[in-house]
Amino acid sequence: MQNIVRMGMNILGGITGVYILLIFIRILLTWFSGARYGKPYDILCAVTDPYLNWFRRFPFLQTRVFDLSPIAALAVLSLVNNIFTTLGRYGRITLGFILALALSALWSAASFILGFFILILVLRLVAYLTNRNIYGVFWRIIDTISQPVLYRINRIIFRNRLVNYLTGLLVSLGVLVILRIGLGLVLNQVLILLISLPL
Repeated sequence: MQNIVRMGMNILGGITGVYILLIFIRILLTWFSGARYGKPYDILCAVTDPYLNWFRRFPFLQTRVFDLSPIAALAVLSLVNNIFTTLGRYGRITLGFILALALSALWSAASFILGFFILILVLRLVAYLTNRNIYGVFWRIIDTISQPVLYRINRIIFRNRLVNYLTGLLVSLGVLVILRIGLGLVLNQVLILLISLPL
């Protein structure tokens, strides 16, 4: 019986994992508002928009510059995915599991934000290296998001020294990637320890 429950949880974890990917694709495609994608895009919207629209109802997730509701939607879905995959892997709930779940929820939100900023900086790097027209609306949005991150990281790393834009961009990207990978590895070890607690 326990094996059937674990298998069911693994299946649900796989389904929520695919749904997270679909929502992430949907969010990325909203950045290119003028493009036409046809029937596959309509199907994607029909599958993901009801879930995303539920989070858009909360006014505290909306700011003048950013709509934070997709981040909240992905964080909640990641939490649910973590519950399914953890139950599928270990088949039980303990105090350590609950602590691991809370820590995992925080990491889901933090890792998504780190991943988001990594993607933004990669896009900015590609635009810089390919001499794209950075005066379009899309690139202004990318700059609006990336500049505060670049400024803060470069201020910490370089203090008051001046560095050229490409160096600052590469260093900031490297710091975010190292943080994302390093914290992920540390967190995995902590989660394994918490889940194995016999409480």
